[in-house]
Amino acid sequence: MKKLRQSSRRTGQKKQQADKAERPQSPSYAAQAPCPKEPCLGPPTTLGPHRSIYFSSPKGHLTRLGSEFFDQPAVTLAQAFLGQVLVRRLPNGTELRGRIVETEAYLGPEDEAAHSRGGRQTPRNRGMFMKPGTLYVYIIYGMYFCMNISSQGDGACVLLRALEPLEGLETMHQLRSTLRKGTASRVLKDRELCSGPSKLCQALAIDKSFDQRDLAQDEAIWLERGPLESSGPAVVAAARVGIGYAGEWARKPLRFYVQGSPWVSVVDRVAEQNAQA
Repeated sequence: MKKLRQSSRRTGQKKQQADKAERPQSPSYAAQAPCPKEPCLGPPTTLGPHRSIYFSSPKGHLTRLGSEFFDQPAVTLAQAFLGQVLVRRLPNGTELRGRIVETEAYLGPEDEAAHSRGGRQTPRNRGMFMKPGTLYVYIIYGMYFCMNISSQGDGACVLLRALEPLEGLETMHQLRSTLRKGTASRVLKDRELCSGPSKLCQALAIDKSFDQRDLAQDEAIWLERGPLESSGPAVVAAARVGIGYAGEWARKPLRFYVQGSPWVSVVDRVAEQNAQA
């Protein structure tokens, strides 16, 4: 009887040892480094140190603004853009970021300054008539690009005029130095990187190939929600720039910018005084 109990005890010990050997060594059994507060997505594979920690895949971004954000009238969308962050992912994986500080609204067929005035549609302006969030990129002076985002309403869109550079400034400097004409040898100040619609396109390597892309779905460019603040930025409504041909439409306050921002392309002191009156 004693031998039987000893034999049974040895059998139980062997079974425990076998179970332990077969037990998978999952993270709950192995020592792990503590996970940071940001999402644990593992180390980047090929995108290098500039990869956003919020991405597990190009479509897995946690703060990316979706199609519903763009589905609003041009004027409200132009103001809603202020404070949001535009992100450009380059082919080598480097991510460039800039906070939007200046926009212009174009209202569609009735707007004499819009490329869609009169309701005309052409291969060039087709993006203006596509779903909200579609990019409309056009060329000016035969060499520079401007980027718009379509809004609610056929032929209506918002022009991005200026960004506050946040991430990737060294790369932005390189791109601007390579792409800009004229005084290319002059070293740019940081505030000159994105202080204009064509400048920001150069700094983010945006060209005609981005025309008609969906800002809510594209893997190379998207919009992130800016940091939440207790009170929104003070917004100035001023006349648009460079559309003197548009008659009374040139004077309408359809340009919006963050008051006091050093990154804005053109400051309108009169509009600011009127806003404070």
